[in-house]
Amino acid sequence: MPGGRGVRREALFGDGDSWFSPEDVYLFREGRHVKLYDKLGAHPVRSPEGIGVHFAVWAPNARSVSVIGDFNGWRKDAHPLRVREDGSGLWMGVVPEIGPGALYKYHIVSSVAGYEVEKADPFAFRAEEPPRTASVVCDFPYSWGDGAWMRSRGRKIGLSAPVSIYEMHAGSWRRVPEQGGRWLSYRELAAVLPAYVADMGFTHVEFMPLTEHPFYGSWGYQTTGYFAPTARFGTPEDLMYLIDALHREGIGVILDWVPSHFPTDLHGLGLFDGTHLFEHADPRRGYHPEWHSSIFNYGRHEVRSILVSSALFWLERFHIDGLRVDGVASMLYRDYARPAGEWVPNSHGGRENEEAIRFLQDLNEAVYRHYPDVQTMAEESTAWPQVSRPVYMGGLGFGYKWNMGWMHDTLDYMEREPIYRRYHQGQLTFSLWYAFQENFVLPLSHDEVVYGKGSLIGKMPGDDWQKFANLRLLLGYMFCHPGKKLLFMGAEIAQWREWSHEGSLDWHLLDHAPHRGIQQLVRDLNRLYREEPALHAADPDPDGFRWADSGDWEQSVISFYRFAGPGGDPVLVICNFTPVPRHNYRLGVMREGTWKEILNTDASVYGGSGQGNLGGLETVPVGAHGQLQSLNLVLPPLALVAFQAPPVRGG
Repeated sequence: MPGGRGVRREALFGDGDSWFSPEDVYLFREGRHVKLYDKLGAHPVRSPEGIGVHFAVWAPNARSVSVIGDFNGWRKDAHPLRVREDGSGLWMGVVPEIGPGALYKYHIVSSVAGYEVEKADPFAFRAEEPPRTASVVCDFPYSWGDGAWMRSRGRKIGLSAPVSIYEMHAGSWRRVPEQGGRWLSYRELAAVLPAYVADMGFTHVEFMPLTEHPFYGSWGYQTTGYFAPTARFGTPEDLMYLIDALHREGIGVILDWVPSHFPTDLHGLGLFDGTHLFEHADPRRGYHPEWHSSIFNYGRHEVRSILVSSALFWLERFHIDGLRVDGVASMLYRDYARPAGEWVPNSHGGRENEEAIRFLQDLNEAVYRHYPDVQTMAEESTAWPQVSRPVYMGGLGFGYKWNMGWMHDTLDYMEREPIYRRYHQGQLTFSLWYAFQENFVLPLSHDEVVYGKGSLIGKMPGDDWQKFANLRLLLGYMFCHPGKKLLFMGAEIAQWREWSHEGSLDWHLLDHAPHRGIQQLVRDLNRLYREEPALHAADPDPDGFRWADSGDWEQSVISFYRFAGPGGDPVLVICNFTPVPRHNYRLGVMREGTWKEILNTDASVYGGSGQGNLGGLETVPVGAHGQLQSLNLVLPPLALVAFQAPPVRGG
């Protein structure tokens, strides 16, 4: 059996304790070690005398830890690890004559009487495909070909860049009906996804969590493997191949990452060494009532080190361009989803989770210190201040924040019958009161098309023609409103069904002209958004936006300008939220000359009625809205029209 030659492991591979330097241990215990993936877990090692794997795991309350696996018949007495004598709780050792591909777990006997368990490796880089739960020894032989992308990616996700994100679930984007409806592998996705996303004009793909998770129906949000991509779609190298293919097509990759909670599966992090090591012991702080999962103890230094290391691992090893951090609101408040009396106030008697705040700040500082050309994005659904402001200013340090307020108000407005919209104009205008307090992403995400909420087009009122027109108007409004864009897969083809993770998108809908029209509109919106600086360059700057008229509530019309910066040529946007065409609609404008129509969501090519302004309009010297010049417009029904301003005369 392996190791049976009678040669001491230390003679082959050196003293296991030297794997962790005193500085490593100090930083780990201080919560400031951000690259623990180089130290913990299973690492293939070589010496002139042979090969082996170095194992290291944190289990401070264990009485004994051993490596069990297919290489030793899963015997708990075959390969015991040794605990360091410095009180760090780190167990380590080398198993000779094994390498990548070996299956293993840790057998842990706790100092808590009677607790004995087999655990997957929290730092495993690869796992068995669920429902199997063993870890797999892995190295990273992949040779990347995305050097050009990596050198330029920072300016493609920055605050002044056009960032348009295609959010997707890898297991249900497209399936193979001829083979029982199975999902595509990472490499099969690499053959079709980059070209599709590029053709649609999106700048980035955001994957719902690809970290290993035992229950497919959790969509990845119940993570057990914080350093392992799910094996459902292939190996770690296969995922690298997919990311590489996207990068070479000019598409960035954002990963949904979940440090807010973890599942209670026996092989996972819960009660790891017989004690509440990763989670709080008090269920009022350690149990998540909404998701029936465990909550990390962010006050524990080692836990912070592990979580920050996970974030940097994906950025370093997998060339991820951004992290969307899930459930930030649930982390910030101790009373999140808890009734009175079932939560523990902080030391000042408040509801703020001070340890989680510090963790999020540490996380963002570490990310931007090591990878200044990526972005972090917070899914934060409350009015917590300065989410996307630097830590040194008292902020949480994220690069972007999802604008959940805009999403809720806009969808609530769009779901109303147009006859009632006149009474709710404030739902459209309110977002501009706070649009520049954060660096926002406007999300029409998966959360809006599940759990009985229906699809985006299913939410729209009216007959089928009006539903498609409302959806075109909604999409146009999102792309013209300040903020980066995010659209969940299926919305670009106007899928009727609510999203289901168990099947493919309904691609057959593209056999029908109205659905092709929506897809073409999304293509053109992405193209216009990328090519027109006024629609993206000054997103976080209040000088990049100005109302033309926000007060025409009686006709449910709003109009506004977007600017690329001081002195730049504006884009004028007018939205008609009723099915009534508005002929001879007079709007005062800031410049004299010909305003070129650059977008009309009612165009025939999109499935609209084809009403519009014949490509452009000349101003007339009739005053309106405080301006000396005005346009006499046709506002198509349930449509958005946008115009490029004439150059300044004599400029």
